[in-house]
Amino acid sequence: MQKPTREQIIKFCHENTVMDFLEIEIIDDGDEIHLELLPDTRHANLYSMTHGGVLTTMADTAMGAKCLELGKRVVTVSLTINFMHPIMTGTRIKTEACVLHNGHKTMVCECRLVDANGRLCAKADATFFVIGLFGEENS
Repeated sequence: MQKPTREQIIKFCHENTVMDFLEIEIIDDGDEIHLELLPDTRHANLYSMTHGGVLTTMADTAMGAKCLELGKRVVTVSLTINFMHPIMTGTRIKTEACVLHNGHKTMVCECRLVDANGRLCAKADATFFVIGLFGEENS
């Protein structure tokens, strides 16, 4: 099975137009590719906290990218997120995603959203359906 390069994974994240719309950064720190955001008022709810939908989008995309690292193209079947601490505007947030189950038809992942101090602010779990392998034409 062909696996994408780091550059191809970053390109994949940028092809998700909502990432650029929300100005979510794709960071390659040499060990991992993760997503980061410094939320401002455009990302906030009425209480100056980062909107849960923005954080869910980050988690979903980060987990999808982890599946792609293993050479699989996926779509989300289900996603659950728990918010432990509010993320106020001006607080940088980062994803830490991993694959828990790498099946032929489904994959299960988790994603931690942590602040600059490493505090766990939210945690997402998702199941993905494998629609194909990297390098295959979209069908």
